[in-house]
Parts: sequence; structure tokens; C-alpha cells
Amino acid sequence: MTRTILTASTAMLLSLAAFSQRYAVIDTKYILERMPDYKEAQKKLDQFSEQWQKEIEQKQAELDGMYRSFEAEQVMLSPTLRKKREDELFNREKELRDLQKRRFGFEGDLFRKRQELVKPIQDRVYNAIQKLAVERQYDFILDKSEGITVIFADPRLDRSDDVLKALGAK
Repeated sequence: MTRTILTASTAMLLSLAAFSQRYAVIDTKYILERMPDYKEAQKKLDQFSEQWQKEIEQKQAELDGMYRSFEAEQVMLSPTLRKKREDELFNREKELRDLQKRRFGFEGDLFRKRQELVKPIQDRVYNAIQKLAVERQYDFILDKSEGITVIFADPRLDRSDDVLKALGAK
């Protein structure tokens, strides 16, 4: 009787071990901060950002000067000249907003520079993580740097299609 219980317990433990999933936790921020390539790329990005910010601040100072000048002279200007100056101020303001958007907006110059300088480094890190996962047979690799994010998951474990089927979607 004891032998049967022991055999059944061992079989159950072995089956649970077979279904267990292997996972690892990494910190990509920690990894990137220790890569000289990443530090150099970040330094270049900061330089571009600073340069573009100075350009914007200079144009903003010019625009502020134009506004002060207009406010001081506004009373003495004819209606047509006043309208012309207002239009000029409006156009300069629009140019400044467009420049800010072009430099720092979604898919702006800073975004493109980041893609050019940092993305290849991030891709190298991702490929190293994926290689590690395959070599050590991890099912999941989680990133703890900014909340928990799944960096790698064994595609065989993905049940998204099953959920879509249950929902009746393709």
C-alpha cells in the first residue's frame, strides 16, 4: 500500500515537473547602461536635442521681440499695416510650432535619430536575449526595467488564436 502511494506520488511529481515552465528575469535598462555603444549613442542624441532646443529657443526669443515691438507700435499703425504685422506674427508662430513638431514631435528628427543610433543596439540586446532563451530553453524572459514586460515567449505557448476562436473571430 505504501509502495503504491509512493509510486503514485512520484509519478505525479514527475508529471508536474514536466509541465513546469522555465523563465528568467532581466533588466534591459541595466544592460543598456553598461554598454559603451549605448552611452555614446545617448550622448549624441542629447547633443542633437540640445542643439535643436537652442534653435527653437532662439526663434522663440525673436518672436517674443516681434510681439513686444508690435504691441508698442500697434496704436500708431494703420489698419492695413496692423493686419500685415499680425499675419507676419501668426506665420512666425506657426513656423515655430512646425519646427518644434519637426524636431521633437511624433516621428520627428529626434525620433528618427533615436531609431538610427539606439535601435541597432536594442536589436543586438534583443537578439542576445533570444539566443539565451533558446540555448537555456526558457519559455519566458521578463524585463523588470520598466514594469514587467515579456521580452521573449516560446511561440508554442501562445494561445492567442485559441482565444480568438473562443470569441468567434478569425
